[in-house]
Amino acid sequence: MSAIERPQIRPTSLARQSWAITRRNLIHIRRMPEMLLDVTLQPVMFVLLFAYVFGGAIAVQGAADGYREWLLGGIMAQTMAFASFIVAVGLTADIDKGIVDRMRSLPIHLASVLVGRSLSSLVHSSLGIVVMSITGLVVGWRIRGSFLEAVAAYGLLVLWAFAMIWLGILVGSTMRSVESVNGVMFTVMFPITFLSNAFAPTERMPEALRVVAEWNPISSLVQAVRELWGNTTPVAPDAALPLQHPVLSTVIWTVALTVVLAPLALAAFRRRTTE
Repeated sequence: MSAIERPQIRPTSLARQSWAITRRNLIHIRRMPEMLLDVTLQPVMFVLLFAYVFGGAIAVQGAADGYREWLLGGIMAQTMAFASFIVAVGLTADIDKGIVDRMRSLPIHLASVLVGRSLSSLVHSSLGIVVMSITGLVVGWRIRGSFLEAVAAYGLLVLWAFAMIWLGILVGSTMRSVESVNGVMFTVMFPITFLSNAFAPTERMPEALRVVAEWNPISSLVQAVRELWGNTTPVAPDAALPLQHPVLSTVIWTVALTVVLAPLALAAFRRRTTE
C-alpha cells in the first residue's frame, strides 16, 4: 500500500468512527456546559417572555389554555430550526482549529466527521425539546392528542432538525470564521422563523406577508405539531395548501430541503477540507 493510499473503510468501521466522534463532541459539551444555553436557558426565556408578555395581547382560536398552549409548538419548531446553528458553528470551529485536518491524517472515513457532528447535534437539540416540554407543562401546556400522535409530532421535530443539519454543514463549510457563521445564520434564520405562524396567527397579517408566512415550511411544521398535540383546531378554509395538510407538507418540505442541501453541503465540505 502506498504512502497516500487509505485503507478501505467497512460500514461497521464507519459506524464506530462516527460514534467515536459523536462522543468526542458530547464530551466537549459536558466540559463546556455553557454550550447548552441555546437549548436550555434561551428556549425557557422565549417561552416565559412570549407566554406572559405577549400572551394577553394575542388571541388564538382552538387552544384550550389560550396563547400559552398554542405557543409551545412554535417555540419548539424554532429551536429545531436553530439546530443548524449548532452544526455550523461547531464544524467551522473544528475546521478553523485544524481538528478536521488532524482527523484526515488518520485512517478514518471523512464522512464520519459529518455523521458524528450531526448525531451530536440531534442529541443537543433533543435536550432542548425535553427542557421546553417541562417548561410548557409548568406554564399550562398539555398534550391533548393520543400517544401515537404525540410521538409523531416529536418525530416531525427531529426530522426537521435533520434537514437543518445539512444547512448548518453547508454554512459551516462555506464560512471562514465562527463570527461570520453567526452573522449569516442570524440574518437568515430569524426572519424565517418569525415570518411564520410560530408566534402569531397568520390570519391577521397583511395579504402579502400572509402568503409568505403560510408557505413558509416552518409554518407547516408548527401547524402539524399543534394539531397532533391537540393544541389548535384545523386552519381556516382559505389558508394556503401546506397548512391544510401540515403533516404531509412537513414531510415533503423536509425531504425536498435535504435533497437540495445535502449535495451542496457535501461538495462545500470537500472543497473546504481539500484546499
